[in-house]
Amino acid sequence: MRRFEGDVAVVTGASRGIGLAIAERLVFEGARVVLTARDEDVLRQAAARIGPPERVLCVAGRADDPAHRASVLDLVDRELGQLDLLVNNAGVNPAYGPALEIEVSVVRKILDLNVVAALEWSRDAMAHGLGDGDGGAIVNIASIAGLTASPGIAFYGVSKAALISLTTQLAYELAPRVRVNAVAPAVIKTDFAKVLYAGREEQVAASYPLARLGVPADVSGPVAFLLSRDAGWITGQTLVIDGGGSIRPVS
Repeated sequence: MRRFEGDVAVVTGASRGIGLAIAERLVFEGARVVLTARDEDVLRQAAARIGPPERVLCVAGRADDPAHRASVLDLVDRELGQLDLLVNNAGVNPAYGPALEIEVSVVRKILDLNVVAALEWSRDAMAHGLGDGDGGAIVNIASIAGLTASPGIAFYGVSKAALISLTTQLAYELAPRVRVNAVAPAVIKTDFAKVLYAGREEQVAASYPLARLGVPADVSGPVAFLLSRDAGWITGQTLVIDGGGSIRPVS
């Protein structure tokens, strides 16, 4: 399929894992994509792996840095033209443990990157013409942790709950110009989530009816669908991607 032929996308947190898989899928389906992430060397390697420089550009920087956002969107204006798609994937979880034990400075860091930055990217993208063409769309990468209690990653879950709520609010405010949806993955085999399954992958996988952990491609496909015109009458929704974990009977 070439559902994104002629489209231009920005994907944050795209040097590895879920973000990289999403960018790769969009390029495969015809989009030109700008990747962003903090580590410039890793980011450049990721961009080179996905496609040629006329199709895949990259800008290193922090997702919560206004100057970085401006440089990315100025590059889109200068080199690619119309912005059509935005994926807010950048996220952080620097603390593990109960919510009441997390330092307030860490709480603010999590919220700034996982929620406020997604708002700012969306706002700045709109100012740079997102939705001026046909089929403007945003997908926020949330988490199943935002839909339930999340032992060990408590405030990460709180931030993702806020991101899900932000998705609903933006979908209402930006309609009909831009559709806004989210996905909520469970445990995906990435370096970011390794602490949740390292050394006990079989045990964790057994908790899912589909009997395995997710992989980045399990997320990139649904995200591509939500960004595409195939989802043209879907907005304000959060798609759970959890191997059936949420349908387990209560024991």
